[in-house]
Amino acid sequence: MSGTLHLLARLGGQAIAVPAEMVESVVDIDAVVPAPRSHPAVRGLAALRSRVVTVVDTWQLLDLPAGGEGTQRAIITVVDGHHHAMLVEALEDVAPIDVLPIPTGLALGARWSRVATGSAERDGEPLLVIDLAALVGAMAEDARD
Repeated sequence: MSGTLHLLARLGGQAIAVPAEMVESVVDIDAVVPAPRSHPAVRGLAALRSRVVTVVDTWQLLDLPAGGEGTQRAIITVVDGHHHAMLVEALEDVAPIDVLPIPTGLALGARWSRVATGSAERDGEPLLVIDLAALVGAMAEDARD
């Protein structure tokens, strides 16, 4: 077994891999309470195991077609001491993968380029390795723009 451990998921139809050290847990989000005056990608707040998490619409952050209100699968990550629930279409597996540089000439778009740190392949399918902290940081960058 080679490679580093990653959580494999799906976002906007794209297979993604998240380094395991960035994942606190994976959950199904129940009720989300709106958070007025927050970033447009913040769906709201949710209670999770006696703590409040910010629920983030990752489709909004990556300029993807909406994932739908029914999408409630999430990757919990902690960035700067704050818990975030990053919504995804599906959580598929945890597996070791060999991370490679993003192939030259691959046009990711501005949003994906900010968060993709590498690429991989699993069972013939390409994966983008995603930095969840960079995804959370994209909201702060948007606020400065």
